[in-house]
Amino acid sequence: IVWLPYDFPWAVRRFLRHFRPVVGIVMETELWPNLLSQCRRLGVPTLVVNARLSERSARGYARLGSFGRKVVGSVTAFGAQTDVDAARLQRLGARSVEVTGNLKFDVVPGVEHTERAAVLRELFGSRRILLLASTREGEEALILDALAGVPMGEEVLVVIVPRHPQRFDEVATMLQKRGLSFVRRSAARPAPPDSRFVLGDSMGEMAAYYSVSDVAFIGGSLLPYGAQNLIEACAVGAPVLIGPSTFNFAQAAQLAVEAGAAKRVANADVLVQTARELLEDPAALTQMREAGLRFTTTHRGATERTLALIEPLLNESMDSGSRFARPE
Repeated sequence: IVWLPYDFPWAVRRFLRHFRPVVGIVMETELWPNLLSQCRRLGVPTLVVNARLSERSARGYARLGSFGRKVVGSVTAFGAQTDVDAARLQRLGARSVEVTGNLKFDVVPGVEHTERAAVLRELFGSRRILLLASTREGEEALILDALAGVPMGEEVLVVIVPRHPQRFDEVATMLQKRGLSFVRRSAARPAPPDSRFVLGDSMGEMAAYYSVSDVAFIGGSLLPYGAQNLIEACAVGAPVLIGPSTFNFAQAAQLAVEAGAAKRVANADVLVQTARELLEDPAALTQMREAGLRFTTTHRGATERTLALIEPLLNESMDSGSRFARPE
């Protein structure tokens, strides 16, 4: 495992000549102009898999004119997440696009996830859990304001997990200034009965947080950040609430809502009110849990389709021999 070089032509060229790849595979939105153009120049086929392109990003590439089309056209093939992503890529001049689906549906939590979930459950106790997952800057304050107007009650524990670790202390200070009793996950001690909040200042435990939650709000969706990954929550049966901004997972969010696995909320006040109603309705929570599991199971298979896209190019490239005889 090595870092890619900075995207300068000379650095990329040295990198490729040193490692001599037969195929280059990049993920989702990583369209680095010099990396792609140098791969094409040296005869290295490139694929963008699990590819997605929001309407906003598509407009940005379109404004670049011929340069944007050249970047997209340098890619040998795209494996797009959705029909909409595929159409946007084709409008920008993509040479070959297939809809392979979203690889995130194929992620299955392992044994370690189950063990971490058991630890969290012990620390959180028997209270019902409202999870604010992967929250972004500005969202916590909005939700805390809304919670002040609609208290959840002693039987509910609110777990806040900021998206970025550099914001853990910022959110801790926010809770302190509001006079809200909380415990940090990193303290590794049970949440006291008088604490209504837990600050999830840990890494690599998001699936475990989802597993123990009764309702999970997906951060990045209340403000225009485009939302984080809601599929991970649905995959472990967490009932999902998601705000209006979902452009990073537009189709997945829409399908989850249609399947009954998620509910859209317009703002923080509606989020808190909807969460409270769900937490008081065990039957509705059970329906959403079951819908989430069905939703993720139905949409699996992207891994096999992606491998089927990669294999012919890999075989063709290996059969053709060295591609690095061209002089500097």
